[in-house]
Amino acid sequence: MSPKRSPRDLGIDDLVLNHFSLARDHPIEDRLAAAGAAGFAGIGLYIGQYVTLRDDAGFGIDRLAALLDEHNLCLAEIEVLSGFAGSAEARARCDQLEAVAWEMVERFECRYVQAIGPYEGTPDDAGDAYRGLCDRAAAHGLVVGLEFLPFTNIVSPSDALAIVERADRPNGGVCVDIWHHTRGANDISQIRAIPAAKVTGIQMSDGPLVQELDSYYEDCLRRRVAPGEGEMDAVGFVAMLLDMGVSVPFSLEVCNEAAWGKPAAEHVRRCGDGLRAVLAEAKARLG
Repeated sequence: MSPKRSPRDLGIDDLVLNHFSLARDHPIEDRLAAAGAAGFAGIGLYIGQYVTLRDDAGFGIDRLAALLDEHNLCLAEIEVLSGFAGSAEARARCDQLEAVAWEMVERFECRYVQAIGPYEGTPDDAGDAYRGLCDRAAAHGLVVGLEFLPFTNIVSPSDALAIVERADRPNGGVCVDIWHHTRGANDISQIRAIPAAKVTGIQMSDGPLVQELDSYYEDCLRRRVAPGEGEMDAVGFVAMLLDMGVSVPFSLEVCNEAAWGKPAAEHVRRCGDGLRAVLAEAKARLG
């Protein structure tokens, strides 16, 4: 077994199991055992789940740390800060989420925290708010990724990049998610317009090209499959990121209702094996 990696040393050949590849309340012991067995370098953890574990008198954060060590995993990413540029009420809720996120990073030296919209006001207002978030995260050594989501008003890569450029902070960038790219603007030029250093997060999955459920939100939480098992151009997407010079780890966010309530091992293994095969083919394509 290779030595456990620091979250801040992870790179493009490392895999992180995003929290939402399994049900939000999936047993943490099974989640970590599956990720470790499948060769992931780290996991992501939803802030709400962290609070549940922390406040469980029979579990606690020391137990989480011991399990991470047991399975040779680091806690690489934190999900998710919403409301940072919203109403006063939304910002107050985000302040509470941030307090927990900073607690997580101080204990586990996480690399990355995810941020999402919507925002109120103008894109410039959102950029100013994102600058403040990045500054607060920088005080804890964190990188921030702003995700474009077609069901918010940060719809496209261009929308996210405009906010990131307005913020103008070295630790602030864009999270590129193949699902929201393909199901959204589906415009490669918008991804390529993002400087490589500003791609701070990558979320990988696969799935059908056509939405299956009435709700976009529900569809993206229930119908994803492992990279290479769907109709999206996972190899082309990864090859493009490699060609751009992106160097951050891949986060596997493969939300599929078929995996809910079941042992995680098979689903997590397929996610990891699928991404590794896609990555190898993308590298071969680039020569």
